[in-house]
Amino acid sequence: METWEWIVLAVAVGAALLLLAALVSIRRRRGRLSERFGPEYERAVSSSGRGDAERRLSAVAKEHDDLDIRPLSRAARDRYRDEWHQAEARFVSDPRDAARAAERVVFRILDERGYPVDVDEEEQAAHVAADYPEVVERFRHGHAMLENDDGARGTENLRRAMLDFRAVFEEVVEDARTAA
Repeated sequence: METWEWIVLAVAVGAALLLLAALVSIRRRRGRLSERFGPEYERAVSSSGRGDAERRLSAVAKEHDDLDIRPLSRAARDRYRDEWHQAEARFVSDPRDAARAAERVVFRILDERGYPVDVDEEEQAAHVAADYPEVVERFRHGHAMLENDDGARGTENLRRAMLDFRAVFEEVVEDARTAA
């Protein structure tokens, strides 16, 4: 073989290796995002396409890693449990107020732990998904049920919101990382 043929062959092999490395890197990143965000990853991909979803979730993951997420003290956990029980007790007499109180308790817990609360609902849900991928859909659904609490199905929607917020509450208060 002549020298130029060796050069062409080396360039072709090098390009193939670079392409293979890029594909492996993309698959690895996709796997990390899918593992970290769970159902939120699939939701994001289905709503905005794989590329946009992965860019958005990568940005959220980086921003989330820079947050100072703190555990709750035992006293704070006890205080929030008491507030939660008070909200649940009010449900029979005032379901709307009880569901809103439950939402506020979850927001205050997230705020005290260091999650961003002054962002839009989608970004907040993505940050919750970074640590709690199993309950982020319940987080969203609870908000949606509060928005749809009018009409004949109003009390049922508020009941569903309470159940959704309870699932989120239990995760963010009873999380093993908070047992410091």
